[in-house]
Amino acid sequence: MRRTRCFAFLAAALMASTFTTLPASGQTEAESRISGLKLNGGDPIQIESDKLEVREEDNLAVFTGNVTVTQGPTLLKAGRMVVHYAKDGGSAATGSSNIEKLEVDQKVYVKSDNQIATGDSGVFDMKTEVLVMSGNKVVLTEGANVLTGCKLTVQMKTGRAQVDGCSNRVQMKIDPGSTKN
Repeated sequence: MRRTRCFAFLAAALMASTFTTLPASGQTEAESRISGLKLNGGDPIQIESDKLEVREEDNLAVFTGNVTVTQGPTLLKAGRMVVHYAKDGGSAATGSSNIEKLEVDQKVYVKSDNQIATGDSGVFDMKTEVLVMSGNKVVLTEGANVLTGCKLTVQMKTGRAQVDGCSNRVQMKIDPGSTKN
């Protein structure tokens, strides 16, 4: 169950797109709309890559080359994904060990329904439930709404997200017609 939840948390965190304020410091906070992702912890996860290297002694699984991860309506693509497993007696080779941390890099793309997030890299710490996505440009989109910065930090326990701007500037474009209730 914890292995399945980690991908759901990663994808949900990347979709943090309900924007609130733009403080003068060049940061913005967002509240995650996890329920809109329609992720189900019971859905199977399919992982495909050009290569998989399991380093059992290091508790690592490294997926490289055209990495694609699918669970329900959520798709994650990256050039590389490193899965850090806990030293709890399980096996990294079979995925039977708990995951401590996920790292994705080399052009990260996450899509779920009409929400998309892109960046250069992302790290999700399972213990602290904190996601950090970063790069020269981190872009969150939902329909015509676009939020751009260089670093996205999401506290999954509280649902709070912070976007740090590039050179202290965050850019946001909101289409008023896109939030019809």
